[in-house]
Amino acid sequence: MAKAWVLHDIGKISYEDVIIPIPKENEVRIRIMAAGICGSDIPRIYETGAHKMPLIPGHEFSGVVDEVGPGVDTGLIGKRVAVFPKIACGKCDMCLSGFPLRCRNYDYIGSRRDGAFAEYVTAPIGNLLEIPDNVSFEEAAMLEPFAVAANAVRTGTKGLDPDKPVAVCGLGTIGLMVTMLLKNAGFSKIYAIGNKTGQKNRTLELGVSEDFYCDSTKTDPLKWISDKTGGVCSYYECVGKNETISLGIETLNPGGRLILVGNPYSDMTFSRDVWWKILRNQITLSGIWNSSFSQNHPDNDWNYALEKISVENIHPSRLISHKLELDGLEMGLLIMRDKKEDYCKIIMKNF
Repeated sequence: MAKAWVLHDIGKISYEDVIIPIPKENEVRIRIMAAGICGSDIPRIYETGAHKMPLIPGHEFSGVVDEVGPGVDTGLIGKRVAVFPKIACGKCDMCLSGFPLRCRNYDYIGSRRDGAFAEYVTAPIGNLLEIPDNVSFEEAAMLEPFAVAANAVRTGTKGLDPDKPVAVCGLGTIGLMVTMLLKNAGFSKIYAIGNKTGQKNRTLELGVSEDFYCDSTKTDPLKWISDKTGGVCSYYECVGKNETISLGIETLNPGGRLILVGNPYSDMTFSRDVWWKILRNQITLSGIWNSSFSQNHPDNDWNYALEKISVENIHPSRLISHKLELDGLEMGLLIMRDKKEDYCKIIMKNF
């Protein structure tokens, strides 16, 4: 038997003994070394439930392969890996057209099948990314959100001069990762919009000048950006609210790009004036969900993110605010749910 956090129903998650999973054909079993709590885990556990329950949540993780299923090379045993959590079906029109990220019939570790808030998890061999020795398990567990940020930045900056102004609204983990990658790509005019002291401190620690930070609880960000630069060319919406999306449309220059990264808090509506601005300014709206991954095509978001960590020494681990043992994971869930203390990335470590 092994230990895991099992979600039985909405709001009912418990730490208990579970059967150690056995890898199936073309799968491996991974001993979890680190796992991150994603913002999406909180509503999944406390508000909406998972696609099926009981279920072990957790989709941001790394570990060591300790067993292989039938037909899998035993040479994988002992490998240090991160895991892409989305499991494409390989059969739908999107998969067959070379777009597994848009798969219509996917499975997903931590929301549709058992995940990483546990000692062990199984995953298909096609979803493994071997990590070099100079990348810690904690940073490897952060590859999933870091790759999402990479997807957003690569989408929003393609063909864009780094001298152009850009804005990041929402400075949680993803927004700060977007900021890190924008700075790495040479962008110096990054207008950062947040609403918490901790967000400001972390943004400044990343090298953003205080002149480029707006506390939206004290300053109107629309007027602030207008006074500072007149408008931006790309706007990264990392909140998921009507007002911050509308703010992006208002602050974008003609031909600008609105990169939608934040999960929606509610239904989205646009006023007539905002809709006219989208049309007349020919603004491009790009939705970002997840990231690209392929073992056969190296130019994907996961390899891009891994190279930034392992070769270019960008360290998303500097965003870790809490490290917990597996049996103390619920404390991290409640910190994020109740927001009673400052936090950024909360990591469960198993080593």
